[in-house]
Amino acid sequence: MATRGAKPKPSALRVVDGTRRGDRHGTEKELREKAEKSKQSFGELKKPTGMKGDALKAWKSFIEPATWLDGSRLPAAIAFCELWNEFRVNPMGFPASKHGQMRAYMSELGLTDERNRSDSEEKDEDEFFDD
Repeated sequence: MATRGAKPKPSALRVVDGTRRGDRHGTEKELREKAEKSKQSFGELKKPTGMKGDALKAWKSFIEPATWLDGSRLPAAIAFCELWNEFRVNPMGFPASKHGQMRAYMSELGLTDERNRSDSEEKDEDEFFDD
């Protein structure tokens, strides 16, 4: 049965994306401590051995840059990478239900929020609007 409302975010993701509210989540220091305790108890997110092909490319391009993830997110990260591999191997045979699963994993891992992306990337200038 479905539950209503948004899924709770991990503390580290609240700090990274700037959605922390003092009246609901506590101070930034408390959230950082909570995230550090979680990272210590679950450990760092480590790439599983035996990952190959597009799954490995997905791990390197999507999961490794996500510094807010800890070991508790390992099953979701592996499942996302394997779904990505399956999509890349046969895009026409990839059903809509698996697209939904892949989007859900991306959301759970915090990969769909644009605020998590670094601002250091070079942006293309528009010849008409940028000066």
